[in-house]
Amino acid sequence: MIVLDANILIRAVLGRRVRQLVEIYTAQGLRFVAPDVAFNDAQKYLPPLLNKRGKSDVDVLASLEYLRQLIEPVDCELYGEFEAEARERLRGRDENDWPVLATALGLSCDIWTEDQDFFGTGIAVWTTNRIEIFLKSQKNRTETEQ
Repeated sequence: MIVLDANILIRAVLGRRVRQLVEIYTAQGLRFVAPDVAFNDAQKYLPPLLNKRGKSDVDVLASLEYLRQLIEPVDCELYGEFEAEARERLRGRDENDWPVLATALGLSCDIWTEDQDFFGTGIAVWTTNRIEIFLKSQKNRTETEQ
């Protein structure tokens, strides 16, 4: 299992690689999660990004709904318990990212992001250019356990 930041959700809508990785590894039994607010952030930021690229934002909701079928939204009831600790670990950085870190703390798992603010918070952080190392190791571990 791995927690996705809003910027990864955005990449899954705008590009192919992230969406393909999520599709491939979900089909192989890996779990992807994201705090509910990450989906809200993606919904907020995608229309301006698409308009800037000269693309229609009509399919944003459909794309995010599709991703919700692959990436489990995590409710604030779970990650809210870890808000204080997450904010403390993010102090001096973008503390608005606390739900992603709190979700990772609550579920004891790594984070997939392009945001440098999570480095040094005590949670393993993966970027898209290295995420397959993590995904393959998780897949192998899942296969070994079965």
